[in-house]
Amino acid sequence: MNVPNKITISRIFLIPLFMVIMLVDFGWGEMTLLGAEMPVAHFVAALIFIFAATTDWVDGYYARKYNQVTNLGKFLDPLADKLLVSAALIILVELQMAPSWIVIIIISREFAITGLRLVLAGSGEVHAAAMLGKIKMWMQIVAISALLLHNIFFEMFNIPFDIIALYIAAFFTVWSGVDYFIKNWGAFKNSK
Repeated sequence: MNVPNKITISRIFLIPLFMVIMLVDFGWGEMTLLGAEMPVAHFVAALIFIFAATTDWVDGYYARKYNQVTNLGKFLDPLADKLLVSAALIILVELQMAPSWIVIIIISREFAITGLRLVLAGSGEVHAAAMLGKIKMWMQIVAISALLLHNIFFEMFNIPFDIIALYIAAFFTVWSGVDYFIKNWGAFKNSK
């Protein structure tokens, strides 16, 4: 297994750590940072989430720079992203920090695209993420990070940046999903 794939797998292993810190009450108390009041656990979990999300860029950069792009990596990388984003969004709904309907839209798109990728992979076609899918991913990361950090900085100005970012992420999620289906519909039909 090459280095980029190991980095991707490390992202998957950070998900349970993130979940435990968000969901178990360690009694770490509260903190105020740049106008936002939040549990210390949310701040620590946000740092883990942001670090894990950053590995998405690192593994892709390393794979392209050292010509280590593999079909396994093309499959694992978006899977790791989907697991990380889904875990975070479900926890945010559980803690009533994100509207469930947006989370349902985002996760439904991820399941649909993953299903299409599996069908295409079964017929020997593996597609890397398109630019629109990458924009979608980074908008989701920005939105989730802002929610985890309780709208840090923007709270001082009473601007709901976290929710605005989540709406923008939902928009790009739907747009990139439709784009992916349109671009791969022919291959999907031929895979039967």
